[in-house]
Amino acid sequence: MTYLPTWRTLGLAGAALCAVAWTGSASAAQWANPQLLTTPGAVKKNINKPNWVVVDCRSLKDYVKGHIPGAISLGNNCHKALRDATSRVFRDISKYEKFLGKVGIGNNTNVVLYYGTSARSIPQATVAFWVLEYLGHDKVSVLNGGIGAWRKAGNRLDAKPTRKAPTTFKANVKKSRYGSTDEIVQVATGKASSQLIDSRTKKEHIGKDMRAIRGGKVPNTTINVSHVDTLAQAKNAKTGKMGATPYFSADVVAAKFASLDKNKRTVAYCQTGTRSTMTYLQLRLLGFKDPANWDDSWRVYGSTLSLPVANEQWYNFSGLNNKLKKLAKKVKALEAKAKK
Repeated sequence: MTYLPTWRTLGLAGAALCAVAWTGSASAAQWANPQLLTTPGAVKKNINKPNWVVVDCRSLKDYVKGHIPGAISLGNNCHKALRDATSRVFRDISKYEKFLGKVGIGNNTNVVLYYGTSARSIPQATVAFWVLEYLGHDKVSVLNGGIGAWRKAGNRLDAKPTRKAPTTFKANVKKSRYGSTDEIVQVATGKASSQLIDSRTKKEHIGKDMRAIRGGKVPNTTINVSHVDTLAQAKNAKTGKMGATPYFSADVVAAKFASLDKNKRTVAYCQTGTRSTMTYLQLRLLGFKDPANWDDSWRVYGSTLSLPVANEQWYNFSGLNNKLKKLAKKVKALEAKAKK
């Protein structure tokens, strides 16, 4: 009988069992770079060492409610703290050097990143993972299962903020880990043969769910694998339905990307280059030789009208304006009624 763990029972061992259930095989896949993931036990053992910094990548509000004892906060979700709202990755590398040094992360610091309790919270940490690897930091890992795994292991939380002594961080930028829009255009027009992974949902991929001026995909995209579909699955104890868990499984990830060539340049994208950082981490775990995250992603590409789009759909601004006008009339009527 196939074992299907529930959300309540799922821990690190449960995640491994999920992998077996997913593949239907007792032979588990292996990570090529297992050191990029860590466990609650390893965190507990090392968190108080002077050359270790554990980063809570959730919001400051969540951090102050309860975090892994000794963990620091960057003052915001990591994906917001480490990227600019307009240019995404900071163009001025010195900003990273100053910021990371200020929070106690130096070149010899072992950095552990963790996320929240849901599968959709994982990019909070993987954005930071990708940024640190882009900056050339080679001592960074992600806690598999996030804060939920920490609690399931029987560990407590702490509400007392932690601050580390400032240090010096010097970037050694690895440009290959950054996918640029210029590079993607070369692929779209057949002038380059990089593998492209669309980490968005199927509806976004086919243009039905539009989040830019145009919907669709980049021409010559190799595969579409939604980021949540690459996670271990478990039955939700409340709903009774199967769903994605916040755990990485080598079996699941290896199966999803089995059609790709690990020796070829491979670039992941989504809407804002956030979800695709999770794909980037998975590519690194699998041992892809030249992976990258396209930071601009569809937010920029789909709104640049000169670029070619497959499955092209245009946003119906006229229809939206009509709906807004009708909504405004309803609001006005309700306000008038409330005054009577």
